[in-house]
Amino acid sequence: MPSLPRLTARELLQKLHRLGFIDVRQRGSHLLVHDPDNPSRYAIIPIHSQHVIPPGTLKHILNSAQVTVEMLEEV
Repeated sequence: MPSLPRLTARELLQKLHRLGFIDVRQRGSHLLVHDPDNPSRYAIIPIHSQHVIPPGTLKHILNSAQVTVEMLEEV
């Protein structure tokens, strides 16, 4: 399994949008995105600043969105 990429929230959102995820709502600095074809695939993205998302947070986001690192690297 490849290591987690170092991504900002903006870069991660761009990749998730390319995978078919859409923005649902934003509450404060957290954005909810989900896959319209499969409602169980969702993620809450923290949009706090331009800093890199910590690895543990990124892993949790990818697990809840059911997205693998390989899928992120392909888009």
